Amino acid sequence: MVRRLAPDESALWKKVAATVKPLPKAQAPLAPVAPPTISPPKPTPRSTAAPAAAVARPAAALPRPRRTHGTATLDGHWDRRLRKGLVRPDLSIDLHGHTLASAQALLDEAIGRGLLRGARVLLVVAGRLRPGADRLPQMHGDPRPRGAIRASLPDWLAYSPYADQIVALRPAHISHGGAGAVYVILRREQARD
Repeated sequence: MVRRLAPDESALWKKVAATVKPLPKAQAPLAPVAPPTISPPKPTPRSTAAPAAAVARPAAALPRPRRTHGTATLDGHWDRRLRKGLVRPDLSIDLHGHTLASAQALLDEAIGRGLLRGARVLLVVAGRLRPGADRLPQMHGDPRPRGAIRASLPDWLAYSPYADQIVALRPAHISHGGAGAVYVILRREQARD
């Protein structure tokens, strides 16, 4: 039930309402631009040739990722040891507080460093992937959903210069960060004689 204003409250409300200025109308949103990872198409100069002479080309698609590490199989022994937290990471990296660009660069650098050291398991702490957050971060000034770095990890690893050296991607044990971390299993260096 709605309460009605008393006469003195009504008079006070009229005084307040008279001093309020309306908000300016919101400006029309800007036209979205291409994300920074994809270069916008170059404009072609207009020619005086007939439009029938133009040849339709299919849109350029992104290259397929080299590997999908989340579905890569390890032997049962490795998977059991990872699930139980019995594998100790050789190297760990924390991506909290980084932008998407700096986190990707730091991840590639850590994988390269791990390969040079002969590391087998890299622990990447990136934060939890929030339920309901879009898979890809939002662009054009909109706030990014929480867990954007964690959501981007599989794509970064698939397109990494070290993608052929990465065997699998597995969720970390609770003692190593749980849902906020993942194990990146690196390929063992083949001994060459």
